[in-house]
Amino acid sequence: MNVIEVKNIACPIDGEKLVSSGKQLNCSNGHSFDIARQGYVNLLPVQHKRSKQPGDSKAMVLARSEFLDSGIYEPISETLNALVLSQMREEKDHCILDAGCGEGYYLDSLCHFLKMQDCDRNVSFIGLDISKDAIIQSSRRNKQICWLVGTNRQPPVVTESIDIILCLFGFVNREAFSKVLKPGGLLILVDPGAEHLKELREIIYPEVNKTEAQETIAEKSGFTMLKKEVLTYRTMIDSNELIKHLLLMTPHFYRASKEGRLRAEALSKLDITVSVLFRVLQKS
Repeated sequence: MNVIEVKNIACPIDGEKLVSSGKQLNCSNGHSFDIARQGYVNLLPVQHKRSKQPGDSKAMVLARSEFLDSGIYEPISETLNALVLSQMREEKDHCILDAGCGEGYYLDSLCHFLKMQDCDRNVSFIGLDISKDAIIQSSRRNKQICWLVGTNRQPPVVTESIDIILCLFGFVNREAFSKVLKPGGLLILVDPGAEHLKELREIIYPEVNKTEAQETIAEKSGFTMLKKEVLTYRTMIDSNELIKHLLLMTPHFYRASKEGRLRAEALSKLDITVSVLFRVLQKS
């Protein structure tokens, strides 16, 4: 497959298509956005922010990046890559949006994987995250991907221009995703399964309830379920630093008590269960 330039970025203010001009993106109504020296574009206007620094902090981003680069979650990436390839349609050109891409690990892996496939398709990639720190980190991974600071509530892309949206452990907005997907386009959701990180949860919480993967609004209207797949495996984390990174990159860091966090942060190794639910939904 061939990686091609993204041509469907939209102005976050008026929805008009953005066109590259030097070191800026401009729309027909005169709105302009600078291309940062790292290569990303900030398309999150002040009026779309709900806090001064929305999204993951720099510390969380760096923790997640180091943990993912260790390879512990590589089976998740490999499963996602194979799933995306199996679901791609016959059209020659595809645009894939990772909505909530974080530091870019999964989209970068997918990009490299699809480039290795021997077929005459063209693919463009967009990584979108509300955290500027996350996008700065992701822009260091892969210069062939278009990295954008923006929100899943209003993805800054042209209406009905996306073939596949990926949303891994992220915020799903059914209406916004449906708007930017092409007719028959796909939404691939990746969420924690019931047993995910149960060993860590048993350490940091006084009582752990078995929880099922949350139903999302995307499954209730506007989309048809095509496929469900569960990936489960056990692995060992044999580094205190990686255990701390894992804790910091999950919501459990803020939900657990101080005592629970200290118990986890004192560990030198930890056996964990990784359980992840993959769902493929098609725009109706």
